[in-house]
Order: sequence, then C-alpha cells, then structure tokens
Amino acid sequence: MTEARFWAIVPAAGVGRRMGGEMPKQYLRIGDRCILEHTLATLAACSRVSGICVAIADGDPYWPTLAIPDRWRVTLAAGGAERANSVLNALEVLLMGPADPLDWVLVHDAARPCLRHEDLERLIDVACRHPVGGILAQPVADTVKRVSATGDILETVNRNGLWYAQTPQMFHLAMLRDALATGLGAGFGLTDEASAMERAGWTPIVVEGHAENIKITSPQDLELARTYLTQRVRA
Repeated sequence: MTEARFWAIVPAAGVGRRMGGEMPKQYLRIGDRCILEHTLATLAACSRVSGICVAIADGDPYWPTLAIPDRWRVTLAAGGAERANSVLNALEVLLMGPADPLDWVLVHDAARPCLRHEDLERLIDVACRHPVGGILAQPVADTVKRVSATGDILETVNRNGLWYAQTPQMFHLAMLRDALATGLGAGFGLTDEASAMERAGWTPIVVEGHAENIKITSPQDLELARTYLTQRVRA
C-alpha cells in the first residue's frame, strides 16, 4: 500500500461582494502579489503538498494574468455556484487525475493569505493521525451576545467550547467528496467542509491556529493582512 499523500484545494470563484471593489477580493494586491498568489505561495512552499487545485469562475479574466510558477503544481477546476460546489468540482478533478481516494486534502480559503507555515505543518501532523481529519481554529475569546433582528440583546452565550473555524480543513478525499455530494443533494447549508463532514456523521477535531490567519472580507481586513505580510518580509 502506498503512503497517503496531501493535496490542497483553493476555492477561488467568489466575487467578494462585501469588499465593494471592482474585482474579486482574491485578486486585490498586497505588495508585489495578489491575495490569491500569496495564498498559493504558502501552500506550494509546503513540501508535503503534492499539488494544488484552484477552482475559478467560468470566464475569469484575472487568473490568466497571474504568473503561476510550474513548481507550484497548480491545476484548475470549474468554480460552482457556492463554495461547496467549487470544492466538490476540485475533488473530482483530483480523483480523476493523480490523487487516491484515501489521500488527504487540505481546503483553504483563497482570501486567507496569512496562513503560517508552522500552523499548516502542525495541522497535517495532527489531523493525519485522526480517523476523520480536522481543521485549524481559534478559541472564542470575546463575550458573545445573541441578538434579535432589531438588535436587542437576548442573552449572553457561554463561550466555553466555542471556536472560530479557520482553514485549511483537512479530510480524506473520498470521505469529503461523499459528504459534500450528500449534503448538497439534501439541500443542507454547508458553510465549510467540516459542516459537511458533521452532517455525514463524522466528528473532526480542531487544531489551534494563529490569530493572524484572518479571512479578508472587508477593507479593514485587507490593511491588517498587509501589515502581517509586511512584518514577515522584514523579519
């Protein structure tokens, strides 16, 4: 039996409406690279990642303008209507090509360019010893309020055991493919890969990540990511 390998999927077909810009947020620039290029560079720098599959929108005019090095081992898949559709399409591309159903896949947000190498390596080390897999996450530190539609506070939620989900989220290829296909077919609202696995009856684990692993959804996030990445270059 061959040793299981690790692949990465980056769903990058979203338009990022909350950013309010003229182009999808993953193509906004931080320094000499766009956000998506920073994200791919981090994944490609991990020697344990055998290849990366990026799901892009049909007719995406920005992807062809990127200078993606061959050494990053990037292939493309068709983006879907929702994130889960894009990830499922990318899984099918990998499974029809070089990947084995028992290999592991790490699904990472295109708009999380500040993933730290040590967190990526730790997720792989921990999750590959688990029968299901796991995700990077951060424990909730702030006080959490449940509010009404009109903004009235209904209650203070006990934050014990609450975590902010991050990415990458790492699972066996075939298990995730089946979980996503089943969840989409049943009309479940799948907000991330772990939610699909949970719906399928599996229990992933969390691996604590770093607060710098932010998802860029607003102009303020973009400035914060620029600060983090600039500090790393100077270090």
